[in-house]
Amino acid sequence: MSNRKAITRIGIPLVSCLLFFGIQSWLIATEAGSTNTHILVADGGAKNNPLMLAQAKHSAIMPQVLYQKAWLLIKRSYYDQAYNNQDWNKWKHQYDGKLKTLDDAHKAIETMLWSLGDPYTRFLDPEAFAEERSQIEAHLYGVGMQLGMNKNHRVVVIAPIEGTPAYKAGIKPGWEIMAVDSKEVKGQSLDQVVKQIRGPKGAKVTLTFNIGKEKEKPVDLVRDEIPIRAVANAEILPGNIGYIRLDTFISQKANREMKAALKKLDNTDGLILDLRNNPGGLLTNAIEIANMFLDRGVIVSTIDSDGYKNSTFSANRPINRHPMVVLINKGSASASEILSGALRDNGRAKLVGEKSFGKGLVQAINKLDDESGINVTIARYLTPNDIDIHKTGIVPDYKVEVKNKDWEDGRGPWWIDLSYKKFDKSPTDGKDIQLNKAVEVLKKEIGAGPETAKAERKNLKLHARTRHTSTTRHTRTDQLLILILLAIL
Repeated sequence: MSNRKAITRIGIPLVSCLLFFGIQSWLIATEAGSTNTHILVADGGAKNNPLMLAQAKHSAIMPQVLYQKAWLLIKRSYYDQAYNNQDWNKWKHQYDGKLKTLDDAHKAIETMLWSLGDPYTRFLDPEAFAEERSQIEAHLYGVGMQLGMNKNHRVVVIAPIEGTPAYKAGIKPGWEIMAVDSKEVKGQSLDQVVKQIRGPKGAKVTLTFNIGKEKEKPVDLVRDEIPIRAVANAEILPGNIGYIRLDTFISQKANREMKAALKKLDNTDGLILDLRNNPGGLLTNAIEIANMFLDRGVIVSTIDSDGYKNSTFSANRPINRHPMVVLINKGSASASEILSGALRDNGRAKLVGEKSFGKGLVQAINKLDDESGINVTIARYLTPNDIDIHKTGIVPDYKVEVKNKDWEDGRGPWWIDLSYKKFDKSPTDGKDIQLNKAVEVLKKEIGAGPETAKAERKNLKLHARTRHTSTTRHTRTDQLLILILLAIL
């Protein structure tokens, strides 16, 4: 273990103030010793309201200890051991004697993390951390509506989710939310309105809608668990082409949903995987989904704080071998880029659309004692061709840019309508110019036959082998890091 990774031991204090800080450091070192070296995953622990649990524990948590544990977490695991060109030790005692409450500790931690200049290493208060955990566990409690903000800054129902309280109550797309429990929402952000609508299962909420011509309609609803679906669409397009829109990698159920979708489309001639506006999620999901398509090769490599390169290889057990095209755009980030990069670099799929977002960093999710948390960047990743896409993105094989006029004419991603007036759009309506191009490319791939496709994959893999850098000699094959990636955009 290098000196910078070692935990400083504090000697016997000579004065009472040193004794105080010595005890703190001992508590931190004791707990840290029992923690996973690489990652602390948000678990599926208590079934009760996490906020209530956090409140019950607050009285026993020392703000200074909480801050010191956060400091040590960054010291041990942050991917950039230069810490944004600063001496990280200066933060260790920056707030000694100044933190009286947990709120003080939270603000101090936020300030400390801000100094790293890394928007992905961030503090989450107990409410935000509970929300993140709910997304991972695919648990959400509310009434079941997709909402958006229109150009008049009104919160509008895009669609009720089938089988939910909103769907059963007959709420329609296009209705504007005027009030929640008789409190007007005018001037509030979308997030503020959403927080008011969500709540514990079984709790009642009354939403007042403008259903047209300034006519208001109150609707009483009882909150329930709302299914969080990673696969938004799985259907057959004209020409016997399979189409899957994957919205997110954050849910632990994403890989199971993808397997079910592929089984449903098994008899198609080819597949379009739509990753547009998919911000990412769990790295493990990206790897498992890539394994569904790859028969060999590297899926992704990570470079940790010591400069070691760790490559994850295909399990060589694909469940789908159909010709394939992947759609990406500026909103395709992190796990979406890992998957699309793995499929393209291994010659398994063509990419169509726009250059992706460009997030090539891996975050670990860490829970603190008061149910708050920190997402810490612990590594950067490379595509199989050893390409670092951070801040540069992945350039598609076939570039199709959606211009302002295309958006106005409804020719962007088919499910997005900026006017919030057309709620019956479909991937089969023929207006989505990027999807149209993907269909065109896929038909050529299907027509080329398996031998041509196999030859192209071989050439791509040969090209990939020539791109390996000198970091390959640092590859550690004795460990497989199971890392969790959360896209914070």
